[in-house]
Amino acid sequence: MLNAFKAGLVTVLALTTVIALNAQVKPLVFKEYDMPNGMHVILHEDHSAPVVATVVHYKVGSRDEDPKRTGFAHFFEHLMFESTEMIERHNMDKLISSAGGQLNAYTSNDETVYHFVVPSTEVRLALWIESQRMRKLQVNAIGVETQRGVVKEERKNRYDNVPYGGWYEKMQSYLFRDSPYAWSPIGSSQHIDSASIHEFVDFYNEYYQPSNAILVVSGDFDEQIVKETINAYFGPYPKAPEPRRPQLNRVSDSIASVRETVNDIKARLPRLFIGYKSISISDADSYAIDLLTTIMSQGESSRLYKSIVDSQQIAVNVSLSNQFREYAGMTFIIGIPSAGNSLDAVEQSIDAQLKEVMVGGVTDAELQKAKNITEAQFVGSRTGMYNKALQLVSYYRYYHDTGLINTELDRYLKVTREDIQRVAKRLFEKKNRVVFYYLPSKG
Repeated sequence: MLNAFKAGLVTVLALTTVIALNAQVKPLVFKEYDMPNGMHVILHEDHSAPVVATVVHYKVGSRDEDPKRTGFAHFFEHLMFESTEMIERHNMDKLISSAGGQLNAYTSNDETVYHFVVPSTEVRLALWIESQRMRKLQVNAIGVETQRGVVKEERKNRYDNVPYGGWYEKMQSYLFRDSPYAWSPIGSSQHIDSASIHEFVDFYNEYYQPSNAILVVSGDFDEQIVKETINAYFGPYPKAPEPRRPQLNRVSDSIASVRETVNDIKARLPRLFIGYKSISISDADSYAIDLLTTIMSQGESSRLYKSIVDSQQIAVNVSLSNQFREYAGMTFIIGIPSAGNSLDAVEQSIDAQLKEVMVGGVTDAELQKAKNITEAQFVGSRTGMYNKALQLVSYYRYYHDTGLINTELDRYLKVTREDIQRVAKRLFEKKNRVVFYYLPSKG
């Protein structure tokens, strides 16, 4: 445990570091425009290093799937690395790696995002590959069958065959019951197994269109050359109709209270999971909730750690996290009891800390420290071409304001103690929540 002097010194050092770093940060300059086919383009020139990152953000995630065909968005994250009309199988990664670059992708409930990071001399290669797979992907039996196996194996390794592997999916299913947020991006192996080539082709044609995509190019490039390249590669694709969208703006705030005990044959230690339905990413309260999370759970000086782990020694670890989505979010707390203590004791201690912040709020020192940490993170997140590209695309997609990349920190700094107390009540005062007790089982 940090003593009072060391804790104070850490805060002062953090503040000093933030001031020093912030003095060096300049507004991030970018240009953006819409192409006739509907694709939104964001360009950020930065000649500090001979590197370029390209990001293509498709506005399709697991929420857009048929409940009887879950996992399609994530499946395409894999299939998009197969072949196109002009790129043979296994060649996409070879083209990028031989050029000295890297490639990857990820899927969430709201989005599927692909990126390349390449030497600046290879930006045209990255844009050509992205344009190829946007409308010229080969959705055929070879690629589909290969990726069926890959996705099923990923599910086994990340969910089915690991301790506590089902808690996240189970939590989602209760918090977002009867909503397209009720299943995770990994989806169901049975749904992927049952799907036909025709269904995959339909999904591709519905969502992998220029009008459903945002392209960001960030780094060391010539604007005129890149614009001409984008127009040559992506311009010929026609504008498609708006894809089908679920009614996620009607996600209910109320859920039924759930308590469930799970006997997990793969678990070695008991573990507690508590979930609350949270807010959307663009909700004005998201900044106060972020700061509240830092106060409650970040580091050994946080409230949950100091009280439950350090002082009471009821748990060996307690964490609180938020996941914001476009229309609703999820806040969850995880606790691991120490030897001789029960999950019930951990839950009661957590509830006591939540009640304390709802009733008594937080101190000026706690709030200032959380702001210092956030400011340092804000500065650190603006390093690297890929990080900046991701931020630019997210501000445009979820806030409809790309320029927020230069002003969002002000919203954190304006948060008051009263805001923290209010959002704590908004999150945790609900009687409806989901609680799982995971217990080791011998089968």
